Amino acid sequence: MALTKNKNEETLGKIEIAPEVIGVIAGLAAAEVENVAGMQGSFTNEMRERLGGAVNHSKGVKIDLTEDGIVIDVYCYIQFGATIPLLAQNIQDSIRETILNMTGLEVVEVNIHIVGVQFERQETMSFDEIEI
Repeated sequence: MALTKNKNEETLGKIEIAPEVIGVIAGLAAAEVENVAGMQGSFTNEMRERLGGAVNHSKGVKIDLTEDGIVIDVYCYIQFGATIPLLAQNIQDSIRETILNMTGLEVVEVNIHIVGVQFERQETMSFDEIEI
């Protein structure tokens, strides 16, 4: 299934945008927002990325094409200390604006699902670094 963009009748043709492309755009737009720690992905995707496989830029994003338009669900982790309502609004604005600028398509809904909080990692010291 593809989204079709055809504003006037005297065009050179039609433009079709696959929902997967919308997912990639939404995932990248969300990941760029400050205090977003990461996007939720499956265990298989996480292991594939860690072993040097291709990065899935649409992970944590679900696209639904409804009669009313595009509905996007985003599943993400946030940094500890972030203000959740403000962060969610920033993610929604970023996704809507990026998709509109890149595709010309309007998004009906952007639903944000916070699935976890990431705390700052503490530095660990190896035995080689300890002076005796």
